[in-house]
Amino acid sequence: MSQYSNDVDAIASLRQAQGSAWAAINPEHAARMRAQNRFHTGLDIAKYTAKIMREDMAAYDKDSSQYTQSLGCWHGFIGQQKAISIKKHFGTMKKSYLYLSGWMVAALRSEFGPLPDQSMHEKTTVPMLIEELYTFLKQADAWELNHYFRDLEEAKEAGDDVAAKKAQEKIDNFETHVIPIIADIDAGFGNEEATYLLAKKMIEAGACAIQLENQVSDVKQCGHQDGKVTVPHSQFLAKINAVRYAFLEMGVDDGIIVARTDSLGAGLTQQIAVSNEPGDLGDQYNSFIAGEEIKDASEINPNDVVIKQSGKLVRLQRLASGLFEFRKGTGEDRVVMDCIASLQNGADLLWIETEKPHVKQIAGMVDRIREEVPNAKLVYNNSPSFNWTLNFRQQVYDAWSEEGKDVSAYDRDNLMDVKYDDTELGQVADEWTRDFQKEGAAKAGIFHHLITLPTYHTAALSTDQLSKGYFGDEGMLAYVKGVQRKELREGIATVKHQDMAGSNIGDDHKEFFSRESALKAGGKDNTMNQFG
Repeated sequence: MSQYSNDVDAIASLRQAQGSAWAAINPEHAARMRAQNRFHTGLDIAKYTAKIMREDMAAYDKDSSQYTQSLGCWHGFIGQQKAISIKKHFGTMKKSYLYLSGWMVAALRSEFGPLPDQSMHEKTTVPMLIEELYTFLKQADAWELNHYFRDLEEAKEAGDDVAAKKAQEKIDNFETHVIPIIADIDAGFGNEEATYLLAKKMIEAGACAIQLENQVSDVKQCGHQDGKVTVPHSQFLAKINAVRYAFLEMGVDDGIIVARTDSLGAGLTQQIAVSNEPGDLGDQYNSFIAGEEIKDASEINPNDVVIKQSGKLVRLQRLASGLFEFRKGTGEDRVVMDCIASLQNGADLLWIETEKPHVKQIAGMVDRIREEVPNAKLVYNNSPSFNWTLNFRQQVYDAWSEEGKDVSAYDRDNLMDVKYDDTELGQVADEWTRDFQKEGAAKAGIFHHLITLPTYHTAALSTDQLSKGYFGDEGMLAYVKGVQRKELREGIATVKHQDMAGSNIGDDHKEFFSRESALKAGGKDNTMNQFG
């Protein structure tokens, strides 16, 4: 017996116990509303989605082809339409997540207006967006189920048992649009207490996975910009602990922490780490700071900062800003150290921010990490900050050069040129791009592939194309041909925008509440009927 049928019976018993006072209550309608609102709180969602992620992580450990994916979404409607599209095209939401990007919150959701990705936006905007995304995903459930319930009622009224059975099966086997969100908490927006407080709000809103980076929170930079400053491990691990405590306090015992390291591109540190004994994490962190050896104390000037590195006195290089530089070429070693320390101290997944999408480079670091933590797994940013076309064409060019293949027909520095689109190199590069996720999952430990900012770019591109035609010679044809006709022919639900926004659900509720006196919007004069 389905949950819906159980609810109908339970509510019928309640109605009977209340006598005539509940005579207007239809148990099927009440059970229908309950089915359309499965999740009552964000914590319900966080607990449900954490379980999904843990199961997916275990499945990936057994079979690397079982990787997961997400797209970054900056508005609830965008997230909703992404989920509806996945379900329409693939029949399931499995292995599909949402990503909440701090970059897009800063650029699109701050009350200050567009901001750079430097943690200047209101931190409360992050849990607000999580809540908004889940509000829209829950509405997608209600919208889809509403159609199935209408089909069921129509079939029963028509006496069509076959159609009624089909509709009932869709209701009983319904798969929710509510999927995990990996949510970006940047560098924690302050000290560890600030990180804990914000993490709690994010979890209350529904986040089952929180991504935290090892930059200094007050000078945080986008991972693809210069000037990144990392913190000693003790500070980062304290924030990992803060997020874990937040999960445990909220009862999400299997919440996921994604530890992001920016060390590959970060050449600066604000602080010298505290070290209690040679070889500890503090000592290892400090060993990478650039400096020059001095022979005795008489060489020390009043403003010098001097530490011991491998038993030698070293005067550290300090910039005018007061920051210290790491030695050039140490980024990968620092990444490996960051990742091992994070996994050994409470993190569940890793995020390595790289400067290019190169499977061999990522695999080289992951292999080193797995020497210490064999089941280490990555969340990887398939970033729009990469020029994917140029990167992969250059990768193919370099591979062919190493093989001794003639590449004289290609200019490596100008491979973005359109003239290379239909060449053998261009086609092979596209194949490598297509296979990047599969190859990365198999060879580089990438459990989750995401694109941080895709819907920022798609919104800009589609708006540009419509504006170009509508305000130009095409006029209204630009909208009809470029938008509405495609919606109709490709089965995009938004073509019936009133229905998508909940008009039919509202009409049905009015009928539940007011019965024959209900004033409904979906009559014969509703122009939405033109779309069938």
